[in-house]
Amino acid sequence: MAVTESAPSAVELRGITKRFPGVVANKDIELRVARGEVHAIVGENGAGKSTLMKTLYGMHRPDEGQILLDGREVVFKSPGDAIAAGVGMVHQHFMLADNLTVLENVVLGAEKAHGIGAAARRRITEISESYALGLEPDDLVEDLGVGDRQRVEIAKVLYRGATTLILDEPTAVLVPQEVDELFGNLAELKREGLTVIFISHKLDEVRKVADSITVIRRGTTVGTADPRTTTAKQLAEMMVGAELPTPETRTSTVRDTPVLELRGVTVAGQGARPAVDDVTLTVREGEVVGIAGVEGNGQAELVDAIMGLRPLAAGTVVLGTDDITAWTTRTRRERGIGFIPEDRHRQGMLLDAPLWENRVLGHQTEAPNARGLFIDRKAARADTERIMREYDVRAPGPNTLAVALSGGNQQKLIVGREMSAKPRLLIAAHPTRGVDVGAQSVIWELLKDARAEGMGIVLISADLDELIGLSDTLQVMLRGAVVATLDPGAVTPEQLGGYMTGAVAGTAAGAA
Repeated sequence: MAVTESAPSAVELRGITKRFPGVVANKDIELRVARGEVHAIVGENGAGKSTLMKTLYGMHRPDEGQILLDGREVVFKSPGDAIAAGVGMVHQHFMLADNLTVLENVVLGAEKAHGIGAAARRRITEISESYALGLEPDDLVEDLGVGDRQRVEIAKVLYRGATTLILDEPTAVLVPQEVDELFGNLAELKREGLTVIFISHKLDEVRKVADSITVIRRGTTVGTADPRTTTAKQLAEMMVGAELPTPETRTSTVRDTPVLELRGVTVAGQGARPAVDDVTLTVREGEVVGIAGVEGNGQAELVDAIMGLRPLAAGTVVLGTDDITAWTTRTRRERGIGFIPEDRHRQGMLLDAPLWENRVLGHQTEAPNARGLFIDRKAARADTERIMREYDVRAPGPNTLAVALSGGNQQKLIVGREMSAKPRLLIAAHPTRGVDVGAQSVIWELLKDARAEGMGIVLISADLDELIGLSDTLQVMLRGAVVATLDPGAVTPEQLGGYMTGAVAGTAAGAA
C-alpha cells in the first residue's frame, strides 16, 4: 500500500511491537531514517536494538506495526525478501569462508546475479572502486585483516543490490586506523545516496559518524539526538540514566608475588609459522596485563595455551609456584583460573540450556552448586538469581534458556559466574564486547575491585581505551610474538594501534 509523502524516509518503522514468551522485546517503536544518511541506534543490552533490526531484515515478523521503505509499506517473510527490497545486513560476527577468495565469498549464494566469472569480477571491482573498499577479487580471505574482511561483508550486501545497509557493531574488532578507514567507506556510501543504520555502543564513534541518532531503552523509543549538539555524556544518560563510564585506574595495586608466568611459550600454527612464538611474560598479584593485537595475531591461541585448551610446542606455564603445563583445563579451573572466553557461544555457554545450568558450567564441583557428587539444583537456581540481581542480567528467571537473552545479558551472566568463583587468576578475553555503557561500567568496576583485592588478570580486548585504562602493563602481539612492552600511562590509542599493525616497531617508545 503506497503512502503519499512529500519526502518519504528511506526506512520508517511505525509502532513496531515484537513479543516473545514472557518478554516484550519491542514496544511501539518509532524510527525514521532519511535517505542518504548514517543513522545510529543506541541503547542498553536487552533494549531491543537487535530484535528491531532483525525485524527490519526479515528475520522476525512484527506482532504489531508497519515497516515502510521509501514511503511504501512492505511485509518481509524472510531475509531474502528484505534483500530483494534493498535492505542488507552486516552482522557483528563475519560470515565468511576463509579458504575462499574475495570473489567466491561475495558471489556465494548470489550466482544468478552476475554468474561466477568475468561479469562477477567486473561487478566486484566496480563496487570496490565506487565505494573505496580496496578489495582484490582473487585475494584469499584467510590472508586478509579484520578491516578488509569487514569490507568484504559490505561488498556482499552491495553486490546483492542493497541501498540500505544495517551494520551491527561494525567497529567492535577494529583498531583506530581501521575505524577511520571504515568511516571513510561510509562517507562514500552516503555520497552515492545509500543509507546506513549503524548500531554501536561506542558513543564517541556514534557522534563522529552519525547524522542522527535514535535512543532505545527497555524496548521502546525514548528520543532522538543530533550528534552535533549532543555529548556522549548526554547520550549515556538517555540510554542508562548515568554518566559515561571511564576505565581509568592509575592507582597501582601490583604486588611482588607472581600469579602466572609464561616461559618461552610456543604454540604450533597451521603452517610453518607458529601461532604463538616464544612468549615470556609475568602476571603478578593485583596486576592487569593487557594483551593488544589485531585479531588473528596469536592472542586467542595464547589464551588457549594458558587454559590448557591447546598443547604447547615448547615452553612452560606456571600458576603461582606450580608448573601446570601438563594439567587439564578442569584442574586449572579448580585450582583458581577464571575464564571469560572470547566467544561466549562457542566456549562460554550452552544456548539451549537454562541460565542456572550455565551458571554451574565449569564450576560443577564448587559451592553452592555441589552437594557431594551431585548438582544442588535448588542452590544453583538461587545463586543464579543472585547473579542476575547483582550483574543486572535481564531475564524472567533462572529457568530461562540462554538463547533467549541478548548478547550483552549473556555476557553479564558469564562475568558474574566467573567472578563469583573468586579466582586468583582471571583470563578476560574481550569481557565487554557487545555490552552497553551501563554493563561496561559494571564490568570495569568489578575488574578494578578484583585487581585491588590481589587478583591477577590477563586482559585481551579490541577496545584500546579499555586496554589502556585498565592495564598496568601492555604487551603487544604481532604474528604470534610479543613485539612491544608499553606503559599504559604513556601511550595513546593511535600509538598503540601503530604497534599492533606493525607501523611502529620495537619497544623503545612508551616502553614500560
